[in-house]
Amino acid sequence: MKFNCKKWITKAILTASAMIAITFPMASAQPAAAAGTGSAGLVNSLEQTLASRQPAGLKFSDVQFLSDHIGRAAGSGFMIGTSNGGADWQKIYTGQWQFAQIDFTDNVNGWALASVSPDQPARYLIRTSDGGSHWTRISTGSVAFDRIQFLNKQTGFAYAYNAVYRTNNGGVSWNQVKTPANTRGAFFSNINNGFAVVVVPGSGYRVMKTTNGGSHWSLSLRVNSSMNATSGDVYSSGQQTYVILYGGAGMSQISYSMYATTDGGQHWTKDISQSTAGGGPAPGGRDGLKKEGPAGPGGHPGNMQLIGSSTAYLSAGSPAGEVVGIGRSANGGRSWNNLKSDIAGYSSVISFRSAQTGYLAVTGFRNPAVYVTHDGGQTWTPLIQFHEKH
Repeated sequence: MKFNCKKWITKAILTASAMIAITFPMASAQPAAAAGTGSAGLVNSLEQTLASRQPAGLKFSDVQFLSDHIGRAAGSGFMIGTSNGGADWQKIYTGQWQFAQIDFTDNVNGWALASVSPDQPARYLIRTSDGGSHWTRISTGSVAFDRIQFLNKQTGFAYAYNAVYRTNNGGVSWNQVKTPANTRGAFFSNINNGFAVVVVPGSGYRVMKTTNGGSHWSLSLRVNSSMNATSGDVYSSGQQTYVILYGGAGMSQISYSMYATTDGGQHWTKDISQSTAGGGPAPGGRDGLKKEGPAGPGGHPGNMQLIGSSTAYLSAGSPAGEVVGIGRSANGGRSWNNLKSDIAGYSSVISFRSAQTGYLAVTGFRNPAVYVTHDGGQTWTPLIQFHEKH
């Protein structure tokens, strides 16, 4: 079965285990005076250029750094880049594409999921070979992708709500990867090794594992749930894997659990067990290292970054609390710390290049900005910020 691509959804992770308490101080945002010297002019230029196309204002949707210095941020009709860690930014692209996710394998080759207007839900797969200045749409037929992940400029994976696809020619064509029935989330760390979140109606979740590219799947984790299981997110790098399993949602709240493993799925630790009044009980029960996620009660998970064999970060946001947050483990999930910040926003995404240096984009129209941390998420400095419309 061959064809082409689109983007992904949100959910949460973990099972019980314990101890080793590592404490990180509460995170806080530093004064805006630290913002890059080249930011103000670029912000004004972008807002004026895109004013007619973006009447609600400009917003960020994704940020990706290839090193501590070279990175990009993209959103509603624009992409910007930096080569000095965010001190200064340059315009890379302005136009019709409303970026939802970007994925560059190097400073030249990149892919994105995007729509062609602010109010269009459909997302297309597009590609650039000049760093992001020009984009070409790749035909996807009837397949809609929610998340893309490229290992190099030829090999990549794309994830839909209930399926996984793989390309060996830079996205020109895609083959469906065999996954278990009722898969509702998956991730491959390389062409052979992957995990899939499987919904078992009336029972809960099963996390399945493959080591041969999907030819065979085996049970890695079983999580019971008194609520209807919906979907999950998977993040994996080497032997370190996190899964987020979602419960219900309501009243701007979401219930979820997060589990971690550092031995390829043989043993799991439950890091977060967030039950809410609006979403009901967390999958797997109330027991976990933390009773809520990094954005506070009812907060929604954003994305995760796994660094090395034991460090992991989770971004989050709270529509009700209007604050974003970061959670962190430095020991493979055996302990978990929520570094709550005073950064305003409804949602966020992160891009960490090391255990200490990372970037956070506040997504949506509430406080659209990009921040940097050099101390593992304890403090954040704003780099560039758009004006919020009221």
